[in-house]
Amino acid sequence: MNQTVGLNGSLHLKADVLVIGGGPAGTWAALTAVAKGAKVILADKGYCGSSGATAPSGTGVWYVKPDEKLREEAKASRYSMGGKLAEHRWMDRVLDRTYENMNRLGLSGYPFPLDEFGNQYRRSLQGPEYMRLMRKLVKKAGVKILDHSPALELLADEHGVAGATGVQTQSGEAWSVQAGAVVIATGGCAFLSKALGCNVLTGDGYLFAAEAGASLSGMEFSNAYAICPTFSSVTKTAYYSYASFYYEDGSVVEGAGSKKGRSIIARNLLAGRQVYARLDGASEDLRPLLRVAQTNFFLPFDRRGIDPFKDAFPVTLRLEGTVRGTGGIRIADETCGTGVPGLYAAGDAATRELICGGFTGGGSHNAAWAMSSGSFAGEGAAGYAAQLGWHAADRTPKGLSSSPLVDQEVKPGTAARTAEFVSAVQAEVKPYDINLFRTEQGLTSSLSRLDTLWTEQRTREIQRTPEGVKAREAEAMTATARWMYSSALARTETRGMHKREDYKETDHGQHHRLISGGLDQIWVKTEEVAKESVLL
Repeated sequence: MNQTVGLNGSLHLKADVLVIGGGPAGTWAALTAVAKGAKVILADKGYCGSSGATAPSGTGVWYVKPDEKLREEAKASRYSMGGKLAEHRWMDRVLDRTYENMNRLGLSGYPFPLDEFGNQYRRSLQGPEYMRLMRKLVKKAGVKILDHSPALELLADEHGVAGATGVQTQSGEAWSVQAGAVVIATGGCAFLSKALGCNVLTGDGYLFAAEAGASLSGMEFSNAYAICPTFSSVTKTAYYSYASFYYEDGSVVEGAGSKKGRSIIARNLLAGRQVYARLDGASEDLRPLLRVAQTNFFLPFDRRGIDPFKDAFPVTLRLEGTVRGTGGIRIADETCGTGVPGLYAAGDAATRELICGGFTGGGSHNAAWAMSSGSFAGEGAAGYAAQLGWHAADRTPKGLSSSPLVDQEVKPGTAARTAEFVSAVQAEVKPYDINLFRTEQGLTSSLSRLDTLWTEQRTREIQRTPEGVKAREAEAMTATARWMYSSALARTETRGMHKREDYKETDHGQHHRLISGGLDQIWVKTEEVAKESVLL
């Protein structure tokens, strides 16, 4: 691994594989790339091991023993809910790799709880312990980690994607990594909605991939809203399966629920009626177990002297976008390649439709997809870098940013203007009556405003500084919203989490995926779902 420091303090590195993102997908990609003989650098926007959606939370895992009946039941569990867009072959691959990786975690020292027979219970992970271990394993494997080092753009030449540049936010110094291949594991996009762990998840990877010529898939499945207390950022919707929902006068909100009743909660909130929850469906013996499984869920209640099992508390729906949605960068092959030479995608940055279709819900499938797609992508990237041979040494790649990146001081007013762009995008994606309850009129009107926002940002000079990172985040969120709504307009039906108020039924003639892309001009086209998936 080569390293040089420029005259201005900038860091220049070379490696076989660059992984952008240090969550579960990124760390698994790094580990598997190293195992294939690659020299790997991992750049994380935050601190690898504690940033992102997984690190502060507990999560279930789609861990199913290789028993044919159990596996078939597991695959069928969310197939219809996801609009029958998942694929049998991909579900098998992910179940196999997740089973293998979870067992590997057990052997690597993850403290799985034991059942009454002394066997490890491997169907869930505690985020802090999980990601602390992943950082330890990655460092032990010889991966160079760049913490607090968000990327600003990808680099590419005639052979394909060849690295990235960014800035170290704590020192303000620029960095660049020239690499044979790049894995994008930057997470999804929650639009800075203040959902726990999502402050770094702004859709950056989508924008980088699109600038390199990659496309996206399933971006209409991007309107995930999680139930949470009005006073908390912790979004653990699974716990609300034990909840009853009430109005202020104590009467029951009929039909409200965590799985199929969120729309009822949203309609009440839209009408100005506050909804309250109480976890009164949890039995007395289950309650202490719930506390142990998700400690941080209860902290906001404890601080306010609220017993969520006995006291009603006000709830809202917080946007999680594609973090808990299924849309993302289109996967073109079994190595999680994007169709752009040298560029791979994993985790929430990649579409999860292959195993979930248009709905994913809680963490189990998401966690399985992160560790398995990360592994596939790491292997693919290492293989691609190895095939470059002598070409790898003499590459002179160029930056791909759609906006000009400059080495200048930040101009007065830049931060305020970026904040205005962020607020303007949030005003289009947060409202339930635009994003959750979708109509042609609402989507078209919003897209017009988003297109204007994109045009206003498109030619803006962006400094290679921490403030420049925020400007690129604003661009990424704007681009993400445009792919979302363009895809939502094209899907004239209700399927998975995508709900059209003007097309309330599922149209069997639209049993296909929607692929989108483009920057100044957004395009959307259909892609057939593998025929084998219909057999489930």
